[in-house]
Amino acid sequence: MEEITQDHQEEQELSEILQIRRDKLKKLQDEGQDPFEVTKFTRTVYTSDVHENFDAIENSDVSMAGRVMAKRGMGKAIFADIVDDKGRIQLYIKLNDVGEEAFEGLKKGDIGDIIGVTGHVFRTKMGEISIHCKTVTLLAKSLRPLPEKFHGLTNQELKYRQRYLDLIMNPDTRKTFEVRSAFIRHVRSFLDNRGYMEVETPVLNTVSAGGTARPFITHHNTLNLDMYVRIALELPLKRLIVGGIERVYEIGRIFRNEGMDTKHNPEFTMIELYEAYADYNDMMDLFEELLGTAAQKLLGNYKVQWQGVEIDLTPGWKRQTMADAVLEHTGVDFMSFTTTEDAVKAAAGIGVKMPEDKEPSWGDLLFECFDQRAEDKLIQPVFIIDHPVEVSPLAKRKPSDPRLTERFELFICRNEMGNAFSELNDPIDQKQRFQRQAAMRASGDDEAGMMDEDFITALEYGMPPTGGLGIGIDRCVMMLTNNSSIRDVLLFPTMKPIED
Repeated sequence: MEEITQDHQEEQELSEILQIRRDKLKKLQDEGQDPFEVTKFTRTVYTSDVHENFDAIENSDVSMAGRVMAKRGMGKAIFADIVDDKGRIQLYIKLNDVGEEAFEGLKKGDIGDIIGVTGHVFRTKMGEISIHCKTVTLLAKSLRPLPEKFHGLTNQELKYRQRYLDLIMNPDTRKTFEVRSAFIRHVRSFLDNRGYMEVETPVLNTVSAGGTARPFITHHNTLNLDMYVRIALELPLKRLIVGGIERVYEIGRIFRNEGMDTKHNPEFTMIELYEAYADYNDMMDLFEELLGTAAQKLLGNYKVQWQGVEIDLTPGWKRQTMADAVLEHTGVDFMSFTTTEDAVKAAAGIGVKMPEDKEPSWGDLLFECFDQRAEDKLIQPVFIIDHPVEVSPLAKRKPSDPRLTERFELFICRNEMGNAFSELNDPIDQKQRFQRQAAMRASGDDEAGMMDEDFITALEYGMPPTGGLGIGIDRCVMMLTNNSSIRDVLLFPTMKPIED
């Protein structure tokens, strides 16, 4: 009861504050000073320009704009802090310099208001670089109070729902998304310099293929056709390899109608790249160099902190078969089994649970043993290679063991960072694997892929040996910014609406 009373009191206080701010706006409008009628403000410098070039521009006249984040009154003078896109700076405003109207307007204004000022650059007696203002113009009125300044915005739920408040109050959030942007620029530059061509492919498709995931389904009214929102970028890009674009990539949004947790969001960003006449070994080399150089360029070091662990991205990452990883972490040697029954008994012996809706094969058992008993033990960078064919419908078989494929996943700190194949280019084998996926789907597995007849047709024209790699942009940014949740590296993560 006490908690309900406190919540009601807080709601009343907020309502009063909102009304006071609206009354202030109404008064300004009645006096012909509506801030929302201002269409432009000419800025000559950002806050960072003043701090970085103070010696060169001291006493120079400048104009700048930003959000008021602090205010301290001293009789006929006011000190205020404003924040812009590049940082924060102090303003010094005297009544005699700006006039009574502007001075009183700032004095009665609110934290969160957006203002533009002109003045000259100077250093206060306390040594702080500041702007001695000549004019102050209100550019936008803040009608809601910002979160309490000393504690900032700490409510995680509110941070994700109102990212704009998070960006205003928490400088570290801004840094996270600056790193994200810089990482994507690095990826583009890295691939462009190696002769890759960036392309765009459809988000809406008539079949769902290229991965194992439950798709989102929508409807095209004009065509009266159900369509699938893409779960991968793979098949259109490999069609381009067939068409003769030998190095191709796309950075795109992917959509999967699956569960949500700290590693998964229904929409996320991937880059997929394909290179003709290459294999999965080449993709390992490329991935290692791409991620290592990103850490060096963005953080200045191969060693990064992530989830309480120091991760060493120095080139020369471990490469281990899936069977060897299972052997190392469970003692079960899948390569020694001669029958599926032996594998079933061994998996049961270490407590691995298998799906009840299908008869497991040797490859299914190997994958589940890895997934349930080995994956969470992988901390430092390791390429897990040679996956079973059952879970790799688009990868080329390993010549020395047709039960396996030339596929790898990179794991860092228990997170899958990327997935790559020596791409399957045999149209007959590919059709058989599609048929197996389609049969699984027909029996109730809504994550299984569909038959893509046009892709089979493309392969029948001939696709060269090709290496392909998919990288989770969000996971990489999580590592580079030491965040443990994917929501912290998505500006607008998917959220369930708040019910009244």
